[in-house]
Amino acid sequence: MGQSHSSSSAGASPAPPAIPMGPVVPTSLLAPAMSSAPGMYLRESNSSLRSTARSPLYISMPETDDCVESSEVDGPDYTSDLPDDMLGCIFQFLTTGDRKRCSLVCQRWLQVEGRSRHRLSLNAQSEIIPLIPCIFFRFDSVSKLALKCDRRSISISDDALILISNLSKNLTRLKLRGCRELTDVGMAALAKNCKGLKKLSCGSCTFGTKGINAVLDHCSALEELSVKRLRGMNDRGVAEPIGPGVAASSLKSLCLKELYNGQCFERLVVASKKLRTLKLFGCFGDWDRFLETVTDGNSNLVEIHLERLQVTDMGLSAISKCLNLEILHILRTPECTNLGLVSVAGNCKLLRKLHIDGWRTNRIGDEGLIAVAKQCTNLQELVLIGVNPTSSSITAVASNCQKLERLALCGSQTIGDKEISSIAAKCTALRKLCIKGCPISDHGMETLAWGCPNLVKVKVKKCPGVTCEAVDSLRARREALIVNLDAVAVETLDASTSDGGAQEDGQEPPPMVSQVTVVDGPSGSNGLSALFKSKFGHFAGRNLVACAFGRWSNSRGSSADGK
Repeated sequence: MGQSHSSSSAGASPAPPAIPMGPVVPTSLLAPAMSSAPGMYLRESNSSLRSTARSPLYISMPETDDCVESSEVDGPDYTSDLPDDMLGCIFQFLTTGDRKRCSLVCQRWLQVEGRSRHRLSLNAQSEIIPLIPCIFFRFDSVSKLALKCDRRSISISDDALILISNLSKNLTRLKLRGCRELTDVGMAALAKNCKGLKKLSCGSCTFGTKGINAVLDHCSALEELSVKRLRGMNDRGVAEPIGPGVAASSLKSLCLKELYNGQCFERLVVASKKLRTLKLFGCFGDWDRFLETVTDGNSNLVEIHLERLQVTDMGLSAISKCLNLEILHILRTPECTNLGLVSVAGNCKLLRKLHIDGWRTNRIGDEGLIAVAKQCTNLQELVLIGVNPTSSSITAVASNCQKLERLALCGSQTIGDKEISSIAAKCTALRKLCIKGCPISDHGMETLAWGCPNLVKVKVKKCPGVTCEAVDSLRARREALIVNLDAVAVETLDASTSDGGAQEDGQEPPPMVSQVTVVDGPSGSNGLSALFKSKFGHFAGRNLVACAFGRWSNSRGSSADGK
């Protein structure tokens, strides 16, 4: 391996010529994410970033015109015969810190390590502007870029974004967070320079509809678009229509979060015939007419998320036109009732995953769930939060949905031992079961010892009627079964009125599992961080559904079938 060079001591032979280096870049502004082998890419932990902010390290940028390789090394360089591409593949298996250390070994390793990075995350403060040419000279193969700036700092401006777009024309994914100095002008230049963009996610930025339309007009390969709290669009007046543009021919996923004028995307959705996923979170206004328009004749939608939205049974009836629908989330939409769910169940017979947060309004219950049980026999995942079904609907689901593998019952006052016994007796395919805040007892837990032959994991939380003795007995009878019990440990820390119900006034509800899939990757090997999240998940931005299925889904990959 190549060795680093140290200065000569007194009386020794003269030191080899130093390698000229270019400007230095504080690592507090540079947080490159690793482009790694399948299933593995790492980032620096938050603690290391905080430490860096207090005492910044520096990464030197090479000046290739004057680079000089030293001919003196402490031993043979066993990597000299390896092609650069192979050496780059080896670097991909290293952690971010190890990659940085490798880049300091010799000039060749510095260059190969930079060229082999395809993901880069930058702290997009205005101070980084003079360093942009050096950064993208070294990391010249970046295709996935994240630019993030916190509220207390001034972000990069249009000039910086234009420069970045000129230096990284191979960008396929771009994430913009908190870049409040960007305008429609910068986004228009980005769209013209990075026409191969496939995924754009922007949040808390100040550009508006003209910037989004520029991207749609020039990026013909765009497949995913996520827009959150776009300040240039949060004008309560009438917004300029968005789309369709050339991107309508390729767009497959659209996510809108916390927008005042989200309905202006209607024209884009209607024209996007390949659109498969539509997610609407916390957007203002009436969405019934929007759903009626965009679902008319659109049979390609397979996944729809509605959360904290003003939508009624008319909207659900419109969704029922999507005959290929497989995934439906109806969360905190208090005007939706059994009538709308019955309409969906009658037409969307391919439904595989259904999440309902009834917000304890009791407007969705037995009638809707029985219709789902009879019509949607392919159901594999069912999450009920703040819904109060009785044994009749639970028995119907258990009897008819023979493919049901994942079931979560949270915050229900009607789920007791009788319902759990029915699940144990009839859900033969069930693999994962989560019960939270339900009045079950040890007797209900005991029935799981003899039923659900394929059950691999049970999670019981905030069910005071379940004791450790019952859990130990269940573990003894089914040694391969993983049973997690948390009866009261987190109860005193929960500030919400109910885990599956309304949040305290003024609080922003935590994101769902599908939203959390917008992160760059896990946080390295920080064991304490992982332990904290596992114990206090809802304080780390994870709610009931995350507790129920977050890790289960990760352990089984991102397969649509979850088998």
